[in-house]
Amino acid sequence: MDYLDELENKSIYIIREAYYQFKNIAALWSIGKDSTTLVWLIRKAFFGKIPFPLVHIDTGHKFPEMYEFRDKYAKEWNANLIIGRNEEAIKRGVVCKPGDTHECSTELKTKGLQQTIQKYGFKALLLGIRRDEHGIRAKERYFSPRDQSFKWDYKNQPAEIWDQYKSKSGDNTHIRVHPLLHWTELDIWQYIKREGIPINVLYFAKNGKRYRSLGCAPSTSPVDSNADTVDKIIEELKTTKVAERSGRALDKETTYQMQRLRALGYM
Repeated sequence: MDYLDELENKSIYIIREAYYQFKNIAALWSIGKDSTTLVWLIRKAFFGKIPFPLVHIDTGHKFPEMYEFRDKYAKEWNANLIIGRNEEAIKRGVVCKPGDTHECSTELKTKGLQQTIQKYGFKALLLGIRRDEHGIRAKERYFSPRDQSFKWDYKNQPAEIWDQYKSKSGDNTHIRVHPLLHWTELDIWQYIKREGIPINVLYFAKNGKRYRSLGCAPSTSPVDSNADTVDKIIEELKTTKVAERSGRALDKETTYQMQRLRALGYM
């Protein structure tokens, strides 16, 4: 068993544990490389099937390539796809603007997610976040409880020692489950190569630019790169000094702002 097998086995154990503990569970699918890898692992954990819904929180401002990818593979993988949208905010004219992502993150993403959880009564959500993505995400646990208001108390996280997880919640909370927390960006791409996981074309360089991280089109910028294959991306990641989320406008704001958004329920 190699290093990628160890990563995979731990993630599949966490996915199965979450499915065993909770009767109403779903996985968030942002259509990016991490959440798509998560979906792949779910399929491996359940012998090619996805036994619970995939939820895509749609702001209406994603790249066309993301919608095409979502619809193609949701159909191919026979997924129960739920598309969550904050219709009230959209009707009020809330949009994602370049350089001003707070309203989009709060109204279209966070509240859109909250409304979807309330509508379907989900008790647990699987997410494809990793500790190495952002300093605030490094504070997360594999099983991370939220309160009645969907808030995350980052100062009061359950201890996870010797792979013992708080995989049960009280009646008035839901749990965010993070099966990829121990992976790195390089791990993800090496696993994508090994498994042949389909990945959005936006990740591959075109005219000297590619996207390292995918979000809403107005607030996501490409980075300089000539990596137009998975192998080239892997080699690039071994030497690059550019932060993975440097092209995401939100991450250019203060660490406090990101922590505040996540405390309120941001993904």
